[in-house]
Amino acid sequence: MDNRELLRNIPKVDELLREEVLTGLDIPAALLREAVRGELDSLRARVLAGELDSLPEREALCGDILRRARREALSPLRPVINGTGVVLHTNLGRACLSRRAAAGAAAVGGYSTLEYDLDRGARGSRHSHVEQLLCQVTGAEAAMAVNNNAAAVLLILSELGRGGEVITSRGELVEIGGSFRIPDIMVQCGCTLKEVGTTNKTHPRDYERAIGPDTRALLKVHTSNFKIMGFTESVSLEDMVELGKQYDLPVVQDLGSGSLVDLERFGIHDEPTVQHSVRAGVDVISFSGDKLLGGPQAGIIIGKKKYIDRFKAHPLARAMRVDKMTLAALRETLFSYTDLELAVEEIPTLRMLSLSDEDLRGRASLLRDQMEERGISAQVVRTEGQVGGGSVPTQLLPSWAVAVEPGRLSLEALEEGLRRRELPVIGRIFREQYLLDARTIDERDYPAVVQAVAEVLG
Repeated sequence: MDNRELLRNIPKVDELLREEVLTGLDIPAALLREAVRGELDSLRARVLAGELDSLPEREALCGDILRRARREALSPLRPVINGTGVVLHTNLGRACLSRRAAAGAAAVGGYSTLEYDLDRGARGSRHSHVEQLLCQVTGAEAAMAVNNNAAAVLLILSELGRGGEVITSRGELVEIGGSFRIPDIMVQCGCTLKEVGTTNKTHPRDYERAIGPDTRALLKVHTSNFKIMGFTESVSLEDMVELGKQYDLPVVQDLGSGSLVDLERFGIHDEPTVQHSVRAGVDVISFSGDKLLGGPQAGIIIGKKKYIDRFKAHPLARAMRVDKMTLAALRETLFSYTDLELAVEEIPTLRMLSLSDEDLRGRASLLRDQMEERGISAQVVRTEGQVGGGSVPTQLLPSWAVAVEPGRLSLEALEEGLRRRELPVIGRIFREQYLLDARTIDERDYPAVVQAVAEVLG
């Protein structure tokens, strides 16, 4: 059959849409029609390129259309299985919500008491849903939440620093993801950055000499995504607070990751806690909700009530406010922190960070055994992961992983095959091995991982 005859025999769109296998589907009609057109266009292109000497059977063609339609119907934002060993993987959504937090968010998807006070039968405040718990678990006087920590810093400096100077150490002028830089944010806030000290050393006297009539605040930034090593010195929170009191200036701290748990218990060093900053007397503290806290994306501001009240009344507060589902998830995450052991048990971030070496090796061995039962060749190997999310940058997390033998495939083909599935499995290639780190894979997902590997290798 020549190309012209093949082209004449390609079925019409409406003709295919009447096929039984393509009717009664849970796929929007417009999307299904586009899938038919796309598959027919592809078929014509192959005919014109001389790649076909016959057309596929109608059943096979409909199968290709159905697969295309289902692929196009998939949301680009969907769950993945994280086998990278990076607990707070920014590209994969950072912190996993606890079951309690996810259920809380789902429960308020309809009408809710977002800004309604049931006791008074009148308008309420969305701040009330998390403020009391934030104060309870941190020891702060007052608190509020905005949509992320960058927004929190922007709001704080817009209110406290506009029209004046904010003093910061040169060693703390950080840049975080998306080229968000502390100096740039100060420009947007209408305040002037006044740098003191040097990259590696800043003393209390450096701040004191810089204080003048235009000074509005002292800013301390936790360098959560990098570490300066060697001949270094920085000003303690206590000394900063003392300076603030002496000159009647607010002391602001951007804590970044914002841990509510002393991570030393998990073998993770040099990560300050929010409670330490509160006890030191810092006036205003901001940190993220979706990093070490283990909750939804949010920027949390805590501190002295006189400042928090000003932030709540600022015009930017409305533009930066969080929605009902975020507040519900944040509230339930904070509730877990009312009992530290409950938090470690319920919050996935803390649970993954708390796993012992023995736990990790046992989990990796279990996954390897399940793979071998399916005829997959794999071995348990030593590896290292990371906290991620710009937290604890200098410390790797010793872990155990399953190294999957790719068989006839290349390592790259195995990685791509697992990544492109409907439920993607994201691993990493390291030292000529494809690794799935046991720290970040929930044991409930093991059957799905094994099935995915078996199908890709098959």
